[in-house]
Amino acid sequence: MSALTIRRNEPFDLDPLAAMVTDREELALVNPHAKYPIDPLEWREQWLQEVDDASFYLVDEAGRDVGFFALRVGVGPEVRNLVYVFVAPEARGNAGQQLAALAEGAAKELGALTLMLKVELDNVPALKMYRSAGFEELGESGGMATMRKDFD
Repeated sequence: MSALTIRRNEPFDLDPLAAMVTDREELALVNPHAKYPIDPLEWREQWLQEVDDASFYLVDEAGRDVGFFALRVGVGPEVRNLVYVFVAPEARGNAGQQLAALAEGAAKELGALTLMLKVELDNVPALKMYRSAGFEELGESGGMATMRKDFD
């Protein structure tokens, strides 16, 4: 697996995400409430509209966008919620560990002390990956596990 980096999605450009997420089922995993196909205007106005939202693209060694995630302010700016996570099929495998580390680093740079996320209980590879990355499962509800990682 090649090393991944991130680039901040600023100003918002959702066209690369729309180009990556071309399957209705995949989009439902990224954001079950978003219209299919991805409408960049909808995402700007509805899903990433908060001033303190920060979104990022995962970039492979060749400079291609191969993933996406956003960090939303949680309960106060010291908590960030990891949302809208997507990794392109060609980059999957060990990309999850890198994504978790990159998201943690980005959250820290934004001043967060804690990173929270929700993951579907039937997404066993993601659950295992987040646990191995140091996330603690807080509870389960509606087929989702809520997880948290506090930074030292």
